[in-house]
Amino acid sequence: MKNNIRVERAIKNITQEELAKLVDVSRQTINAMELGKYVPSTVLALKISRVFQKRVEDIFYLEDTD
Repeated sequence: MKNNIRVERAIKNITQEELAKLVDVSRQTINAMELGKYVPSTVLALKISRVFQKRVEDIFYLEDTD
């Protein structure tokens, strides 16, 4: 699964640390998601989408190999 968290953070001008605090995870978790090394739970994906005021599908998307 891919995501555009880094792009959305840049648009909102927030750091990984700030996003992590808003969704109650570590900065390392945000970093791992941005690098594609960690797939978030449904709850975490929903929290992130709420922060960016977008649909989950606008932030997270499947690759052809998924």
